[in-house]
Order: sequence, then structure tokens, then C-alpha cells
Amino acid sequence: MRDLDLKSLRLLVAVCDCQNIKLAAQQEHIEPSAISKRIAQLEATLGTPLLVRGRRGVLPTPAGLALLEHARTLLDTLERIETDVAAYAGGLRGHVRLVASVSAIAESLLDDVALFMRDPDNRGIRIDIEERLSTDVVRLVRDGRASIGVCWDSVDLAGLSHVGYRRDQLVLAVHPEHELASRRSLRFEQTLAHEHVGLPPTTAVYSMLHRAAARAGRTLVNRVVVSNFDAALRVVRANLGLSVIPMQVSRSWAASGEIVAIPLLDGWAQRRFAVCFRERGALTPAAARLVDFLVGRAEAAEAADGVEPAEPAGGPAA
Repeated sequence: MRDLDLKSLRLLVAVCDCQNIKLAAQQEHIEPSAISKRIAQLEATLGTPLLVRGRRGVLPTPAGLALLEHARTLLDTLERIETDVAAYAGGLRGHVRLVASVSAIAESLLDDVALFMRDPDNRGIRIDIEERLSTDVVRLVRDGRASIGVCWDSVDLAGLSHVGYRRDQLVLAVHPEHELASRRSLRFEQTLAHEHVGLPPTTAVYSMLHRAAARAGRTLVNRVVVSNFDAALRVVRANLGLSVIPMQVSRSWAASGEIVAIPLLDGWAQRRFAVCFRERGALTPAAARLVDFLVGRAEAAEAADGVEPAEPAGGPAA
């Protein structure tokens, strides 16, 4: 066991994440042959194959999966040790991987993170932000492949700790000449006689809207499906359909007169995001500082809007 080295374990994790030795080599700035040699040495030391080539690329064997779990835990622990010690010299340092849903990124999250990073006290903290579906956000945090996740709090957060983040209101974006443009508010059911501009079927928004249509005994017809809210607003501006959009995303478009944003009265149109993580005590100092900052920004925004702050959720989500 003394022949197991951290570099080889790190390379094994990279190969399993990429499911491809060549891609892992590019990521780790090493030759593919060097990775193959190190993994072969691991297999020889442990006396069992760790990887197998499959139709979807290089996959871990059952023994490889067992080692992979331990390797992730070990590498994560070592990273926390390094970060915790570095926090006492020359200011707090660290690397935080943040995964977030499309809606969270499209709204206030990027602005909040940018403000956090502009603070001189946080200059030693590096943050990687990746956009994922809400279900993937939760999975990556559970697996330890991301420190923090931001997604709708309606997603199954079982087994994770989470705290409330920002709220948002869904609105109907329509062209100024659309027959619904004069309405001050609407229920979603009243929009189903018209063609919509939607997001892909893999998104939470798509599922939510189609479930709402089914409850009303109607069918949601998407004339156009686009990849993000900005593209949806461009299609609405061309008067090719209407779209359900977060209010904050639509504000600049509505202010310029390019579209009209009509609040939706349905209960599900009022949403809240959550910041989730595995355990508060397992967060690095850098990650914990970012969580506290995001929660503080949300509380300040709600106080400015006269909204009662949500109760903190310090334990695992139910």
C-alpha cells in the first residue's frame, strides 16, 4: 500500500471523470502513455484491474469504483488541509467549484459572485462556475465533485444541507403587439391558446410548464425550442411566440420596450433558489465564506423588498 501515490490517484480520478485517457491527459497536462503506465502500476500494486474499455469510453471496474470513492475522499481531505493551513498565511486562499442551474446563473448569481471576488479579502479565492441542470447540480454536490450548488429549492435535496438564497417571479414575455400585451396579470392556463417559445425538455422549466398545462387539461405547444432565456426573448421580440421567463431576466428587455412582461398568478410562478452543500463542517473556509456571502446578499435583497427572510435550513433537507 505504501506504493500508492497521490499523483496516480489523482490521474485515476481524472480518467474516470473524463471516461477517456486522452482527454484526462490533456486536462492534467501529461502524456496519455504516462497515465496508462501509472494506472498499470496501481493495478499491479493492488493485484486487480481498475479500468475497462467500454462502449462509452474507459470505465472503472468494481474494484476501480471502490478505489475511486476512497481517492476522491483522500484528495478532498488533502485539499482542505492545504486550504485550511493557507488560510492562516497571507489571507484566505482556496478553490471553490460552484455548479448552478440555468435560472440561477441567468439571474443574480453571477453578479453576487463577482461582488464577492472584488472584495480584497477574497483575492486569493478562485471560483469555477459551471451551468448544469438542477438535478445534475444536486448529483454533483452529493458526489463531492462540486463544493456548492445553487438550484430551485423544489428539487429533491435529500441528504444535503441547504440554505435559502434569492427568490424570483416568473412572467409571461410577449411582443408589444401581441393580443395579451395589454393584460396586467395572467394565469398560465390563459396562455395555452397561443404558441410558446420553450427551453429543452431536459430543463426543469420545461417539465414544470408541461405539468401545469396537463393539470389544466390542456397541451403546451412550443413553436420554437431554444437553449436559454436570452434566445427565448429574442424569439419573442420577433413576435414568433410567447415565453415564460424569470422577471429579473426580462427587466432590461421590458424597460427598452422590446417585450412586455406580464406577471403570472400561479403559485408555482413564485420560486426560491437554495444554496446546497454536503455538510457545513466539510466546507473549506473559502467555500463557507462564499455560502455566507450569498445568503447575506439574498437577505439584504429581501429586506430591501420588504420580504420576510426564510428560516435557515442548517441540516439535511427533508
